[in-house]
Amino acid sequence: MKNPFRKDIEPRCAYCANGSAVSEREVACSRKGVMDSADSCRHFRYDPLRRVPPRPASLDPKAHSPEEFSL
Repeated sequence: MKNPFRKDIEPRCAYCANGSAVSEREVACSRKGVMDSADSCRHFRYDPLRRVPPRPASLDPKAHSPEEFSL
């Protein structure tokens, strides 16, 4: 079975299976203790359920006129 996740994900403690969030900036790692959420170590194991995707871009209605969206 093919892996559905990207292979080029940057390791971060914020979405590691070995850690649990203490605060917005800190993670309690089962191997290293309390770490910054941006750090990582060699024990990193990706957990896709912990990763928060970036917010989608939104259109600003004031920046565009309705004529731009008509054919």
